[in-house]
Amino acid sequence: MIDPASLDHAIAAHAKWKFRLREAIGTGQSEWTVEKVRPDDLCEFGKWLNSLPLADRMMKEWRDVKALHAKFHVAAAEVLESAIAGRKSEAATAMAPGGTFADVSTKLVKIITDWKKNASGVRGG
Repeated sequence: MIDPASLDHAIAAHAKWKFRLREAIGTGQSEWTVEKVRPDDLCEFGKWLNSLPLADRMMKEWRDVKALHAKFHVAAAEVLESAIAGRKSEAATAMAPGGTFADVSTKLVKIITDWKKNASGVRGG
């Protein structure tokens, strides 16, 4: 059974990436490396997601979240790579509405929110 609080934590943790990436765009540096950001199984949520029982990992919601979570990490790594390489405009474009990172991030939050509603027994949405 999925713990809705774990999904809330995931949304909050990934929201922090918007701040971290904007900071990297502004300063041209980051404490994070592209190599540590790109994999989707190094963050706390990725570890939790992969540790769920097989029955949970067989659910469509898990597969959808897993796929979007991986895309999120690739998009974040691309923004970070552009930011620390001094390509601020390229990085900012990916973060802006309609940009790659913004699009994947919005979709990920929505699908995690929907999963949380289903896990909580809340319908609609």
